[in-house]
Amino acid sequence: MGRYNSYPNGESANTTDLPEKSKEREYFYRMLVGKSAAQINAYWARLLFTGKSEPPLTVRSSADVIALVKDNKNAIAYINEADLVDGLKVVYRFDDSQ
Repeated sequence: MGRYNSYPNGESANTTDLPEKSKEREYFYRMLVGKSAAQINAYWARLLFTGKSEPPLTVRSSADVIALVKDNKNAIAYINEADLVDGLKVVYRFDDSQ
């Protein structure tokens, strides 16, 4: 959400987003901050306009996310757990059973 742009070791974090209309993007932001994709777009527009931060890079698909994360040690992203493949490290899972 733009608050942190680097990892604790000081290296830059390269964030990635799925397409605006994807169900995974909607789910991710609902679970992360309780906001819709439209509300998130407005949030990023404000931050971009004020020069405080830039939104994550948007890619076309989960396959593109996977390729980007595998090829970039500083990349971090979200995908559906069903798309998880070897070579990716899970750092957080949402518990939506509540």
